[in-house]
Parts: sequence; C-alpha cells; structure tokens
Amino acid sequence: MLLISCPNCGSRDETEFHYGGQAHVPYPENPNELNDREWAEYLFYRDNTKGTFAERWLHSTGCRQWFNMLRDTVTYDIQAVYPMGAPRPSTAVPAAPESGTASLAADSTTTGTTAPSTSATSTAPGITKSGTTAPEGATK
Repeated sequence: MLLISCPNCGSRDETEFHYGGQAHVPYPENPNELNDREWAEYLFYRDNTKGTFAERWLHSTGCRQWFNMLRDTVTYDIQAVYPMGAPRPSTAVPAAPESGTASLAADSTTTGTTAPSTSATSTAPGITKSGTTAPEGATK
C-alpha cells in the first residue's frame, strides 16, 4: 500500500486516489489535421518505462484535484509530487518525508520476498502434519 502525499490534503492512503496515466502528454496543436494513425498514437500510445515515470493522479475521495507524481515503477518509491502544469522535476529530487513507499514487510504483497507459511501445524482429523491432504468430504 502506498502513502501518497496530496499537495492539497497531505498524506493519504492510496485507496483515496485514482491513477490517471502518463503525465506531460501534449495535446496536438492542430487535432483536425491529424490522420487516423497520428490520432491513435496520441490517444493510445504511452511509454512503459521501467524506472522513474511521470504519472497523473486524482485525489478522488478528498479534494478531487489532479496532480503529477514522479514514481519509480520498480520500487514504487515516490520521488516527487507536483501540481498540474508544473514542469517535470529532475529525477534527482529526494522523496519528501511524508511521501510513501510500498511496505517493506516480509509478508507484503507489494515488495515482500517471502510468503506466509502454508504448512499445517494442526493435527485435526483428516489433516496430516504436512497439510497435503484435504479434510474428509472436501473435493480436490
């Protein structure tokens, strides 16, 4: 889970926000002069960067304002949050203390390296010590 620092409301849980796609995609100067291929490229073609990526986000359950964010797509590290219309900051911007990263807990589904144990410790009827058989009446 990410802790996102809204420029208007402060740090909030990621569930309050909606991802809005790649930031800084310029609208065509003369959209009526574009052919179908050029129009499709504007609408649908986006970068798929591994690493630092500029994104648009909407604080949908808070202030309902759009903002931009620089986020590492590998580590989920939020490097900068800045208002719409502002130029993209350099990637060397250190993360603010409030801006969050994914959980580093060992059982985290985002960045964890180990999964919860699935071995059974119970010796209830129908379940072996290794947990490989189903209880009586269960289907496989």
